[in-house]
Amino acid sequence: MNSNRMARFHKLEVTNVHQETADSIVVSLAVPPGLREDFKFIHGQYLTLKLSLDGEELRRSYSICSSPLDPEEIRIAVKKVPHGRASTVLVEKLQKGMTIEVMTPMGNFHTLLDPDHSKHYVAFAAGSGITPILSILKTVLRTEPKSRFTLFYGNTDRDRIIFRTKLEELKVRHGDRLSVHHILSKGMDEDMLFNGRITTEKAAQLLDRFVTDPLDKEFFICGPEQMMVNVSEALESDGVQKKHIHVELFSSPAAAMAPKTTPATENGSFTGVCKVKVILDGRETVMEVPANGDAVLDAALDAGLDVPFACKGAVCCTCKARVVEGKVEMEMNYALTDDEVADGYVLTCQTHPRSGTVTIDYDQH
Repeated sequence: MNSNRMARFHKLEVTNVHQETADSIVVSLAVPPGLREDFKFIHGQYLTLKLSLDGEELRRSYSICSSPLDPEEIRIAVKKVPHGRASTVLVEKLQKGMTIEVMTPMGNFHTLLDPDHSKHYVAFAAGSGITPILSILKTVLRTEPKSRFTLFYGNTDRDRIIFRTKLEELKVRHGDRLSVHHILSKGMDEDMLFNGRITTEKAAQLLDRFVTDPLDKEFFICGPEQMMVNVSEALESDGVQKKHIHVELFSSPAAAMAPKTTPATENGSFTGVCKVKVILDGRETVMEVPANGDAVLDAALDAGLDVPFACKGAVCCTCKARVVEGKVEMEMNYALTDDEVADGYVLTCQTHPRSGTVTIDYDQH
């Protein structure tokens, strides 16, 4: 839908700020008619906000919780995290009528939908990881009338369940096509399966009890790193192919999830200074970039180019571009698929030249 559109910031008006839980809000953003095409999004994608705090520019990405089937506004959820400067300001200060700089939608946390599909979608979420899952859930159930959805949702206690009321409304609306199972780390349920954290063993037990039908399945996982590792291990042990397991990270993993380090093109032993040509908005800029120096993204920013970026941690796809000439290597990659890497795409925040000349095309995003 927007895979070939260059990411740009636009000022959007905040039309509503809803206090969802004690430490989370849902922000509604109005999209002017002239920007509707730019802000078309796919279920599971995110927005990047640009904030200025004490003279410093902060960029933070927040998943969209609304469905693309309701295009009149875009909603995101923001949860205040300990020592989180951006999230604290947004949760405590953001008000209706304010404007905020928002980048056009990005992200690969989705699968193609078809009204003829008859699938079973299964999601594991924890905390604010429910945000993109909610967008996916609502869109799947409305687009594929023969499909069903099962959600396993982990939280500390009932008061911290983001979108608890909305999930109950959706259960009433969609009947037995939607199943929601809450797992509370401080829960007191008689069935111990619904108490505690989602470990690998618990994930396997949940799958064994609630996901036994013969339908084709797609799995989505979003939340804290360890939970995502646990669920991935349970699914792979159960023989689920990796192409059916979709994972969304909110921050760079500490260690548990091994990054994909496959180079976008064949490695070389080049260690000198490379002439890197960057194509951006149809314009070509040539820079000298040391092979063992800054990543291509940082070099482009230093050269004054308005290249898109958000996390700089190999988690989002905002800085994605295609290598059309030369050899490069990525330090880390938590965002691109194997097929994208094989097709020459890179995360430029992690990319270093490995040949004398390299051409990187941001317009082929």
